Amino acid sequence: MVHETERVDTGGWAPPELIEIPPVFVWPPRPVDVFKFVFGWNGYLYPYTVLYAGLGFLAWWYLIPDLAEMKNLRFDWIAKLFLQNLAIIIVWTSFWHLRLYVQRAQDTEYKFNKRWPKNSDLFLFGNQFYDNAFLTLASAVPIWTAYLVLTLWAMANGWIPYADAREHPIYVVLFVLLLPLFREVHFYAIHRLVHWPVLYRWVHSVHHKNSNPTPWSGLAMHPVEHVLLFSSILLNWVIPSNPFMVVMHLLRISLNSVVDHTGFGKVIFVDGKAQIDGASYSHYLHHRFFEVNYSDGVVPIDRLFGTFHDGSQKAHNAMNERFKKKNAKEPSAPAS
Repeated sequence: MVHETERVDTGGWAPPELIEIPPVFVWPPRPVDVFKFVFGWNGYLYPYTVLYAGLGFLAWWYLIPDLAEMKNLRFDWIAKLFLQNLAIIIVWTSFWHLRLYVQRAQDTEYKFNKRWPKNSDLFLFGNQFYDNAFLTLASAVPIWTAYLVLTLWAMANGWIPYADAREHPIYVVLFVLLLPLFREVHFYAIHRLVHWPVLYRWVHSVHHKNSNPTPWSGLAMHPVEHVLLFSSILLNWVIPSNPFMVVMHLLRISLNSVVDHTGFGKVIFVDGKAQIDGASYSHYLHHRFFEVNYSDGVVPIDRLFGTFHDGSQKAHNAMNERFKKKNAKEPSAPAS
């Protein structure tokens, strides 16, 4: 008999505890646990939500033209935004890649898959790094920039609702705090969509070639998937927004995709101790087993729809039973 806490072997390091539903979604309420989850280090706010908000503020304040300049689609400011996004993603992704995969500063400590990525004919140019970098720079950045340009252009012309950050600071703060929850729901929806067999074969399989992901794998997708991924910015076409909210929203999508594919659960910077969480184990399990954990676990949608895998052997057996039932329902191929 399998014990509920027995772990499934995933080829490397795994968190000491099974994946749990965040305490904000647990009943009865656990106030102390909720406080730690929201305000504790490696929790909901710190470091990444606050970091992305800060970087979004700096990008908006120093790099984004005034709305008045963006009423007309002109090459100069569009090219400027593209080059800025290109520089941001190169610097951010290279930081993680160089430390973890070039310097190998912590070797395989906290690495979900102990093996290092290997090149294969599955990848463009037969090389995972070249494949991932090409898809990121040639597809993700242009589509990210296109959404940014169209949203700011529409806002400058008054075609979408606007909220001045100085007049509505609490509203803007609430947007920053709640955006991760919206992103989780949106990601789950599009992720289930691209696992539809037709879209998986022609679109999402491009991303799933990275069964042993690296930071450059985060945005290594088919252009159709980039269109879907960044489409959550359409929320800012519906609710009152401002350039900061738009820039921060898109920046969060791009930067967090990189972090969530580092392949390391924790990252060491000094003193040989883990200072910061890296990729979520939940998403690594998705790359390993494909049909589980379509979201990253902040909102318990996978548990609701029966696709949750907490890293236990019990959950793994349940996943295999689900596969057997699914395969049994599918018609057998005709005899040749």
